[in-house]
Amino acid sequence: MSTTTVSVRKDRTSRRKDRTHWLYIGVVVAVVAGVLVGWQAPDVGKSLGILGTTFVDLIKMMISPVIFCTIVLGIGSVRAAASVGRIGGLALIYFVGMSTVALGIGLFVGNLLDPGSGLTLDASTAGSGAALAEKAHAAGGTAEFISGIIPTSMLSALTSGSVLQTLFVALLVGFAIQGIGKSGEPILRGVAHVQKLVFKILTMILWLAPIGAFGAIANVVGQTGLSAVVQLGALMLAFYLTCLVFVFGVLGTLLRAVAGVSVFKLVRYLAREYLLIFATSSSESALPRLIAKMEHLGVQRTTVGVVVPTGYSFNLDGTAIYLTMAALFVADAMGRPLALAEQLSLLLFMIIASKGAAGVTGAGLATLAGGLQSHRPDLVDGVGLIVGVDRFMSEARAVTNFSGNAIATLLIGTWTRTVDRTRVDEVLAGRLPFDESMLGDDDGHPVPEKEPQLEKVGV
Repeated sequence: MSTTTVSVRKDRTSRRKDRTHWLYIGVVVAVVAGVLVGWQAPDVGKSLGILGTTFVDLIKMMISPVIFCTIVLGIGSVRAAASVGRIGGLALIYFVGMSTVALGIGLFVGNLLDPGSGLTLDASTAGSGAALAEKAHAAGGTAEFISGIIPTSMLSALTSGSVLQTLFVALLVGFAIQGIGKSGEPILRGVAHVQKLVFKILTMILWLAPIGAFGAIANVVGQTGLSAVVQLGALMLAFYLTCLVFVFGVLGTLLRAVAGVSVFKLVRYLAREYLLIFATSSSESALPRLIAKMEHLGVQRTTVGVVVPTGYSFNLDGTAIYLTMAALFVADAMGRPLALAEQLSLLLFMIIASKGAAGVTGAGLATLAGGLQSHRPDLVDGVGLIVGVDRFMSEARAVTNFSGNAIATLLIGTWTRTVDRTRVDEVLAGRLPFDESMLGDDDGHPVPEKEPQLEKVGV
């Protein structure tokens, strides 16, 4: 039985056991309750801010291990993908480039709309972040900043709370594992086990999200009134619209220009997968089906096997847009906007730190907190503002990530001449429908026994 078939069956089992919908309901109820308390009893709402701050502290506790594990494993994925040659190298270049474009779009829209402006929360919301900011400003200039990246020891980087030190050590470890070749694979497997433990702890913490969201929303509404609800709604609307423009405008135009394929037809072909993602709030749940459907579409199995799994670690377009827009929202809401230089340096950090955590609930929130802590520690506690609406934006993140990887597979298949264009047209026209029952066959892949005759297409 193939790996894909096993993955599909495990996926079906995990969906039956999935209880995260209760968390979703809990967050919705907590947000509504927080708005009502902050609106009707502002003083009480302000006093509940400690609940949001405590939840953010728990997230901050997980920043260093999340960053370390994802970066080390992300670099390991580069080694694995690059080993297949031209397809892997081209995929990695495309993923890094498109993620950077997504981050840039998030910055542009965030600066254009300023969804957090007008709140200007008082200093009590910043909490311990203010003390961190004073410490950061007292550290000195550029030379001191660079020297501060180097930790006292490799292990101290994981305990000092410095995100840049953690990032520095993770990069060293990742490239060192690359350098020692196959003998480094057991180390990678060990880090993967540690990552599972870290994300399990993070999942446990996220079950406290309703409490954190209740306290944070009650505190904000108590300070600003219902204008906070309007601003959070504006952020959500802006994020959803940005994701739509990115998928149908940017990626759709590129897909039409390069592969001659309509993004609307591709979205219709993947309709069931989109429903699955909306039900689970994770693009990871649709991974086995995406592999099977892209092979059925006419992309060669080798290309699909390299591009899709690697894209799930490196091509997180929705997460990239979310990270930049959320960071700008927090800064504006706290009346401490990010300067252009700070935005660009934060973008560079996010390009690296956002890799390797696809499909992991809460990893985006931890990465956001890590980016702010590394650049503007006085804004870290403002992450509590996002907790209440983060769950509502997770579906858009997941769908955008999924769409980006599906489109990337067709683009890279076209560039490497490993896609049957005639079959693509037949499948998207509905003349070769996907057979759902074949997902359960021993072969696991609904593709012809013979590889399709590939059409000669230019780069």
